[in-house]
Amino acid sequence: MFVVTLLVNPAFGGLDRATVESLRDAWGGGRADWLNPGIAAEFTVPEVPSNRWEVWQGLQGIGVDMAVQPEAGRRKRMLLADMDSTMIGQECIDELADLAGVGAHVAAITARAMNGELDFEAALIERVGLLAGLPETVIAQVLAERISYTSGGRDLIATMKAHGGHAALVSGGFTAFTAAVAAHLGFDEHRANTLLAEGGRLTGQVARPILGRQAKVDALEEIAARLGIAAADVIAVGDGANDLGMLHRAGAGVALHAKPAVAAQCDLRVNHGDLTALLYLQGYAVGDFV
Repeated sequence: MFVVTLLVNPAFGGLDRATVESLRDAWGGGRADWLNPGIAAEFTVPEVPSNRWEVWQGLQGIGVDMAVQPEAGRRKRMLLADMDSTMIGQECIDELADLAGVGAHVAAITARAMNGELDFEAALIERVGLLAGLPETVIAQVLAERISYTSGGRDLIATMKAHGGHAALVSGGFTAFTAAVAAHLGFDEHRANTLLAEGGRLTGQVARPILGRQAKVDALEEIAARLGIAAADVIAVGDGANDLGMLHRAGAGVALHAKPAVAAQCDLRVNHGDLTALLYLQGYAVGDFV
């Protein structure tokens, strides 16, 4: 059996019974269960519908996300999450670059790298080089003044941990940011790159080896092995091309507000919902949220 999940942005609501039940009837699905009235609902179908993506596209036009996945094993035991533009709303390197006076240039490189148009490691080295001479104190300034958290992050982590899950933050960004973000949201651990500094100023260098696409896959496998679970027990979430490896390796890989070229390579796509979508996809109802 497969589960069809329909959800919308919880800030706006608007998922109506007619939309859910008409699709359920068209696909010969089972009873529609509301995980959160007006926000998320699900029903089972015996097989993946042949017009799945055509229907998905139509629903996108009215602000509804839809996912189809196997019913068995969808509740996961580990969350592996990207940070920039996933758990937070910004790209930290772009914010640092803005304070260094090279914001537009670096943001353009970041966008191309996240869309898979540039080699991630080479692009990171180039962008970090443009930060040379920036006072280390700007990191705290960015954290205090420029970082916003994606809605639903704390709910997602707290709920999974309350049900025995483990949460890991794995970023191609920097430990100076992941440490703060992980602590704020309740992650159990974090991994990222390290910005090098001397005399209180950034050197324009990043410590090697660089944590890129393969390192995220390695983190998934290493942490899962340590916990005694399989990759199938992991739900991963990200938005950029460097996340595709872990999204494909995890039992459930969710492209969250992802670059179009990235989303196109993932079966689970959330373009309207927030991070609580990952709970609904696992079958949690709003009453289960912590």
